Amino acid sequence: MGKEEKRVLTLDKYEHGVVINALNEMRNDLIGEDRPTDIVDEILLKTIDAPVKKVRFGSREER
Repeated sequence: MGKEEKRVLTLDKYEHGVVINALNEMRNDLIGEDRPTDIVDEILLKTIDAPVKKVRFGSREER
């Protein structure tokens, strides 16, 4: 088995909220269709609990 591939996203406060709202809407749609929500639930919780990294103005990540 190979290495697990991970991805890291850098989102501002607004973008973070958009992702959470989109995942929640997807979850609600699945519930309405009586389909399982397990994977969406996991990703939603990961997104909500994602750590915040303070970025200084002018740092490499700001560019």
